[in-house]
Amino acid sequence: MPVEGVRRPAWAEISRGALRHNVGVLREVLGDSQICGVVKANAYGHGAVLAASTFVDAGVAGLAVAIVDEGVELREAGITAPILLLAETPADTVGDAFDAGLTLTIASVEGARAAVAAASERGGRHRVHVKLDTGMHRMGADEKSALEILDVLLTTPTIVIEGLYTHFTSADSPAADDAAFTEGQIERFTHFVDAAAQRGVHPALLHVANSAGSLAFPRSRFAMARVGLSLYGHLPHPDLATRLSDRNLSLRPALSLKARVTAVRHLAAGERPSYGRRRALTTASTVATVPFGYADGYPRRLFEAGAEVLIRGRRYPLAGSVTMDQLVIDCGTDEISIGDEVVLLGAQGSEVITAEKWATWADTITWEILCGIGARVPRAVVD
Repeated sequence: MPVEGVRRPAWAEISRGALRHNVGVLREVLGDSQICGVVKANAYGHGAVLAASTFVDAGVAGLAVAIVDEGVELREAGITAPILLLAETPADTVGDAFDAGLTLTIASVEGARAAVAAASERGGRHRVHVKLDTGMHRMGADEKSALEILDVLLTTPTIVIEGLYTHFTSADSPAADDAAFTEGQIERFTHFVDAAAQRGVHPALLHVANSAGSLAFPRSRFAMARVGLSLYGHLPHPDLATRLSDRNLSLRPALSLKARVTAVRHLAAGERPSYGRRRALTTASTVATVPFGYADGYPRRLFEAGAEVLIRGRRYPLAGSVTMDQLVIDCGTDEISIGDEVVLLGAQGSEVITAEKWATWADTITWEILCGIGARVPRAVVD
């Protein structure tokens, strides 16, 4: 297992209160639709067990992960809520998934056969969800194959077809053609549900909406919604903010990244700190060292993009290249001391640096920023 840097002054703060608040916001938006809280990729960098237990306590109906090992981690931590695998697991791990009480995604006829074999061998009742490909073209079956999957699954009483679902490609996009495509995905899914019903298949859980679908496409709010990013306090697209503000609702980011200054140097104008000597100091400056680097999830590109950190409630730019374990900060002529708190993500005083801002600096998406926070960064609960 990766080592947490508990003897190093750098950490992530996770607000359980914010996570609970966001569940409440989504429950109000979704109405009668249940929430499946997506906690894959270490709960988008927030800590899988921490986030999953908080979501369950806050009333989500179930959880979702990407791989069997993520589900097993939650089970070993004592989490008993339903856990859906969001990808079809290889045939040789289907048994492990069933033994852990995980709910399989079935996305191929071969996968259905593997599930039937493993379930029949074990006896009992084992839950599966069948995934339809309505345009993502990543995982899932077309309608013809999906109906064949149902036929295979119906051959044994040891399989419970609990759910049918699909996944949006671009529900977060404000473009008209993307919105039309999303509506088309809902139509294709609804057609498949009707075809399944003709075979006598009436699953309890139909689910299409992700975070963006939950907010922007009311027709996608079936029995359940798989909600990820918004549960952690972030919007898939800024245009979706009005979907909440119109109802006097807002999300709260649950994660902050902090560290402490570990060294201070007073350098002359013209000095070029860090690898590559990439930028000369324009004036004599105080340069602070901060123990956080790209191995912890701070993208190297943030230096050239003009990223800033917060110290004593003020913004300061990086003084040189991001290194594996450390940053150097140009604090100008300000007085900075070893031990001063540094906010990399989050608020300090009246200033805020958001994950969305990091994503802009790094020319990427908020999901990648959050998921990139390294395993050696300890997650500390703050409320």
